[in-house]
Amino acid sequence: MAQQGASLQNFNNELVRCIEDLRTKREQLNVQISAEEEEKSKIQNDLRVLTERLARVNQSLSRKMSSRAEYDKTIADTEQAYMKILESSQTLLHVLKRESASLGKKGATAAS
Repeated sequence: MAQQGASLQNFNNELVRCIEDLRTKREQLNVQISAEEEEKSKIQNDLRVLTERLARVNQSLSRKMSSRAEYDKTIADTEQAYMKILESSQTLLHVLKRESASLGKKGATAAS
């Protein structure tokens, strides 16, 4: 009977050791979970900050692209008006030369 008591005591000691090992492993896992939860929280915060920053950059880009389109339109309109002015100047110069030549012929015939 003493041998059964010793055997029971050995089983009891081994059971207690196994339970302690399980508790140790559980605590190690709990530390890992806590660390990953902290990392997750940091990443979520970083993501929120980056999402807000992205929204601001997108708004800024939108405004700047709209302004650029207005510049493009103003430049195109100005270039078009300038080309019309050049064409008108060329026509005016041509008319002026023709009239000058005509007046020169009339002056030469009147002098003769």
